[in-house]
Amino acid sequence: MTTLTTEADALDGLRDALGALKDREQVAERLLVSSAKHSFDPDKELDWDAPFEEGKWFWPPELVSLYGTPLWHKMSEEQRIDLSRHEAAALASLGIWFELILMQLLVRHIYDKPATSAHVRYALTEIEDECRHSKMFARVVTRGGTPWYPVSRAHQNLGRLFKTISTTPGSFTATLLGEEVLDWMQRLTFPDERVQPLIRGVTRIHVVEEARHVRYAREELRRQMVTAPKWSREFTRVTSGEFARVFSIAFINPEVYTNVGLDKREALAQVKASGHRREVMQTGAGRLTEFLDEIGVLRGAGRRLWKASGLLA
Repeated sequence: MTTLTTEADALDGLRDALGALKDREQVAERLLVSSAKHSFDPDKELDWDAPFEEGKWFWPPELVSLYGTPLWHKMSEEQRIDLSRHEAAALASLGIWFELILMQLLVRHIYDKPATSAHVRYALTEIEDECRHSKMFARVVTRGGTPWYPVSRAHQNLGRLFKTISTTPGSFTATLLGEEVLDWMQRLTFPDERVQPLIRGVTRIHVVEEARHVRYAREELRRQMVTAPKWSREFTRVTSGEFARVFSIAFINPEVYTNVGLDKREALAQVKASGHRREVMQTGAGRLTEFLDEIGVLRGAGRRLWKASGLLA
């Protein structure tokens, strides 16, 4: 009797969750309307030829990895600003790596779905957005006069593996991870008058357009965590936790420290010990982890991996 009751409760829960899901086509239609009204061409919207302003940051100082550490207090203001320039370039480089993965996952997601559906048309619109974003990020790296900062070879290969084996809910979980942490930082960046106008313009465009991407991914992930097979949901929990661990490491490229004249081992050790940095990353991931917990992603081994990543308190 207990087993039958448990199964009945589970079925009732499934019906309730299905009833709460928003119509996939209606969501996509609204996002398509928003895309038509609020999409930007960075090549035309931004003044790429304007000189950088003396004394302005390339990333808010509180979001620079070494902020508040003993090493930070030893650095000159000029060196701190230079570190922000290199870290902005490293984050742009990371963003391109992530968006290339995302675009491939989106293509996989719609491969066997009706091409005439609004859901597929919006996915193609998002891919179009991500192409522009990747070109914009590449251009801002070039304009900033820094090196290109690729992820490590190990992470490059892990990304290739993830693209191959990811479940659909796993793909949308990874999408949200890559979008929401950086989005939180960019929402602090574009209104900050201490930051270079070009960087503020880049982050403003990205925030406006990514809001649609986050909505699309959240709605689809909520659906997938109700309708996907049990094995797929369990596999998603583990792979998303591993992706969180990789993402949190890749968020800092050690070469930025070398390129501003710092010892990268000492810098990495101080970042790892920094309570401020830990708070920044957990706050940036806070809305996401709350959502993932609500829909059942943060369970079991996956939750332990998320905690190990430092993104989940």
